[in-house]
Amino acid sequence: MALKPLRPCRHPGCAALTREGYCSSHKPKPAARRASAEYHAWYSLPVWTDDLRPAQLLREPWCRECACRGIRTRATVVDHVRPHRGEWQRFIDKSNLQSLCKSCHDRKTALEQAQNRREKTRG
Repeated sequence: MALKPLRPCRHPGCAALTREGYCSSHKPKPAARRASAEYHAWYSLPVWTDDLRPAQLLREPWCRECACRGIRTRATVVDHVRPHRGEWQRFIDKSNLQSLCKSCHDRKTALEQAQNRREKTRG
């Protein structure tokens, strides 16, 4: 298979020839991953997929937030009442779980993220 032709580095003023767009000294650094990426994989573990999540949806099949407003909506998401933020004991604590519909979960998550951003800008 033929190789791509050599071309000048895309960095302004750099004349180094490369096949990848940028030379090795100007190649962009990969974006830093958010802290949540470190523990996001926990949601794929059997303790979550086979135990905690299904047990919570069986225990509480209706959305807790909708029920407070007198609406009966089937829960599809298991949420942590207090965000665990990488704390394993809080992640697996059954008393820290609640069943929500997707709409209520998305709203709660957006509010939590906005609050975290406000706290970071203040502190």
